[in-house]
Amino acid sequence: MEKSCLSLLQSVADLNEAFVVIFQQDDVLFTNRAFNKFFGVSSTKEYNQNFGAFVNNFVPHPYYFHGEKVPTSEIWYNAISELEEIDRVVSFLSHTHEPHAFSVSIQNNEEGFNVVTFTDITQTLIKRIMTQNKTNIDARTGAYTKQYFLQIKQSFQDAASFNEKIISLISIDIFSETTLSHEDIKEFASELQHTIRNDDMLIKWENQKFVLAFLVDDAENAKWVSIKIKSMLANYKLAGFSYEVTMLEQKPSESIGKLINRVNS
Repeated sequence: MEKSCLSLLQSVADLNEAFVVIFQQDDVLFTNRAFNKFFGVSSTKEYNQNFGAFVNNFVPHPYYFHGEKVPTSEIWYNAISELEEIDRVVSFLSHTHEPHAFSVSIQNNEEGFNVVTFTDITQTLIKRIMTQNKTNIDARTGAYTKQYFLQIKQSFQDAASFNEKIISLISIDIFSETTLSHEDIKEFASELQHTIRNDDMLIKWENQKFVLAFLVDDAENAKWVSIKIKSMLANYKLAGFSYEVTMLEQKPSESIGKLINRVNS
């Protein structure tokens, strides 16, 4: 590519919030600003110096396309092109180790260049999964059901191990002489949802008990989440009710099953 054309291409691509990457076979020839920022590099050259084969960037999660799904001797973008459009989804970890999901769009060029666009659909995908799996969501509160969390607990553990993080659970018990009304519990859950991060899982554990499951770097970060929850509860006064917040951190080599058992004890 001539220098002037490449400069113009860079300027146009840098306006795009999606990732724009040009490949020739397995080689990365071009990346735009959004891509470079996500991976913590300043240029395509620096990306190629710091990272290996592109396919190794894909998080090997069963919900997404990744390297193990590429047949031997086939290039990954040819393999993913054979899937239905809705299944052309990959996951990358940012330079801050945050997982994101991306839809993949590929344009082939007769000269052997392939322009691949990665569009961040992290939140869209979460909403789609929630819509497709209505039984996973408690109808009264919008929180995940306990049954669903127990079904995917190993995937949650795998995500923690892959991201080199620990699992923390915060148990939130509501005490009163009477049972919470449907509206009270729905409003309470809504307040909790507004307090937590998008990647945290709020679970309806029992009639008047919620559990928050989340990943953190260390126990100190987990404590800050607990403080945030307690601050929210201190400002959320429901007449005749009191709360108990218990934080449980995963111990070294402790399975998520044993951690969950401590919630029930």
